[in-house]
Amino acid sequence: MALYRMIRCDFWEDLEVSDVMTIEDRYFYLFLLTNLRTTQIGIYKISKKKISSETDLSIEKVHSLVDRFVNHHKLIRYNPETKEVAIKNWGKHNLNKGGKPMMDCIKSELKQVIDTSLIRFISEGIEKKEMRSLFDDYYHKNNGNQDSSNPIEEHTNQDSNSEDLDENESVIISATEHNQQEKDNNTKAENDSNIEELPQIQTTIDVNEIVEFWDNNGFGLSNVNAKEQLLSWLDDSNFSQPKKVIVKALTIACTNNKRKLNYVIGILKNWDQQSLRTVEDIDLYQEKQNKKTKQNTYSEKVGRSIPGEFVLDITAGEDG
Repeated sequence: MALYRMIRCDFWEDLEVSDVMTIEDRYFYLFLLTNLRTTQIGIYKISKKKISSETDLSIEKVHSLVDRFVNHHKLIRYNPETKEVAIKNWGKHNLNKGGKPMMDCIKSELKQVIDTSLIRFISEGIEKKEMRSLFDDYYHKNNGNQDSSNPIEEHTNQDSNSEDLDENESVIISATEHNQQEKDNNTKAENDSNIEELPQIQTTIDVNEIVEFWDNNGFGLSNVNAKEQLLSWLDDSNFSQPKKVIVKALTIACTNNKRKLNYVIGILKNWDQQSLRTVEDIDLYQEKQNKKTKQNTYSEKVGRSIPGEFVLDITAGEDG
């Protein structure tokens, strides 16, 4: 754990910071750059709930800021499943010095990264060639060499065995194929970027749906603290369908006219303790519980009480 992180004085001169970011954006960005979980490689694990508790920002605001930094500022990537965040310009300001201790530290931290696509995201912002090679080599080693062979070289080899095409025509075709390959690669990169942003977009949709259900069903429109505690279950729970499970718990609370946070949390904790991870698991569990209840009720109705022990008194009815 480092005792400090490098923040350049011209941080405030950056046009993105000075002209585009709001005050909350700047505060949030500085937290991402300097909190105790930061690493030497600029990729580390932190949940949105933890960000909320350490910054005093509401969980709703944290969800909104993460979405803004991923899709608008494009300064971070966040994986909601692994809870890993990667800071785009980290390498530009923190990876300018080499040396064996630094290299060993980087190699060790790279091994801890679960979502290796974040490594490639970070390497794009590293200016020092030696450092960038370290990131790229590790990424390709763990993801395979996905670079295709040079299309110009392929076509030149084919032309050397052909007498039908003259040299000029061969070069024109090769250049055309090269340009098309570059266009395809750019399209693929853009599509990959959009795919990586989908989980974060989905998280924002989930937050809005839960808050809307809460507000529209009488749980307390102004009870922000309660909503924050409930939304923390999106990130910090064992449910594989957290949004659907939370909405189901809210629905049950409405049905039973128990519109209180403690009641909803109690339902969620009970399901978690029963290792119920999906809505389907919960429905099946409730169906079994209902059958048991009906069987017990039926047994109580059709059964009859067993008389207590009868004691014969042969002196009953006699005097003296």
